[in-house]
Amino acid sequence: MAAFQFKREQIINSDIDTVWDFVSSPKNLKEITPDYMLFQITSDNLDQKMYPGMIITYKVAPILNIKIDWMTEITHVRDKKFFIDEQRMGPYKMWHHQHIFEIKDNGVLMKDIITYIPPLGLIGQIANKIFIKKQLKNIFDYRQKVMNKKFNQ
Repeated sequence: MAAFQFKREQIINSDIDTVWDFVSSPKNLKEITPDYMLFQITSDNLDQKMYPGMIITYKVAPILNIKIDWMTEITHVRDKKFFIDEQRMGPYKMWHHQHIFEIKDNGVLMKDIITYIPPLGLIGQIANKIFIKKQLKNIFDYRQKVMNKKFNQ
């Protein structure tokens, strides 16, 4: 069973309060997800700020526009420092996503560290080499563009 890790860093030209208000609200997830993922939040708790134990459910189409259910739990939150979401049900055998925020002289450094295990053993490892890793890169490229447009004008 092979685990993989994807990392991304981005400087956001804003203050930590503004950045945190945006990223800690589940309703903003759709805005930072590419349209081709057909991302739809199905939870009814979108107006709440994240808290440990919060469950968020979605429908997403990672492959061939086939929608699947995805459920994540916010397992840890440290206000204006970090939060962690973990998959409880979805396309991966394991998904652990750390969102880390550090105040810098030129804004806020936002780090994403995703540790994941694809499904289906060896087939999933091959799928990771062929498209999963590339798809994660494309999703986070999109997020980076949206965050730049929103905060770095």
